[in-house]
Amino acid sequence: MQPADTALIVIDMQNDFCPGGALAVEGGDGIVTGINTLMGDFATVILTQDWHPASHGSFASQHDGQEPFSVIDMPYGPQVLWPDHCIQGGHGAAFHGELVTDRADLILRKGYNPAIDSYSAFFENDHTTPTGLDGYLRTRGIDRLTMVGLATDFCVNYSAQDAARLGYSVTVHQPLCRAIDLDGSLAAALTGMAESGVKLT
Repeated sequence: MQPADTALIVIDMQNDFCPGGALAVEGGDGIVTGINTLMGDFATVILTQDWHPASHGSFASQHDGQEPFSVIDMPYGPQVLWPDHCIQGGHGAAFHGELVTDRADLILRKGYNPAIDSYSAFFENDHTTPTGLDGYLRTRGIDRLTMVGLATDFCVNYSAQDAARLGYSVTVHQPLCRAIDLDGSLAAALTGMAESGVKLT
């Protein structure tokens, strides 16, 4: 069992990110069993959940003439335009059916502000607006984090780097992550995490 100051953060293990979903990550469903097993090593388990309104500004469908995976400038910086995914209350937003959600101390929903995307479990994509997770962890005396889930190069990456900047000791357990790898995004994410002090195992 991991020490009490350590938490497992399971990032976005949702139907839309698994094979058959609107933004499927190859092999995304193949890590569910391993994540369930790993939960048994942690006293604290936190799940994050993408939770978008149907009109979310990161959806290509909301921008005339734009295709999914193109990039536009938003007030907070460059934004990849995604297929509609993880719409609030829909099947795609639900956790994978085999994920053991009963172990979660906290389920953190993110991306519900239609004007800004939110990859990280800690901040929206302006890197300023907090989700509240930092305060939750600190009041519980947790300063060591292990992260798993989807996708390595986006939500896991942003969460891990933000956590490291906030002073947490962060480990990304790569065997229980999967990546989108959009135009070299995986290599860039791994480099960025390592340079931020994130331990990659």
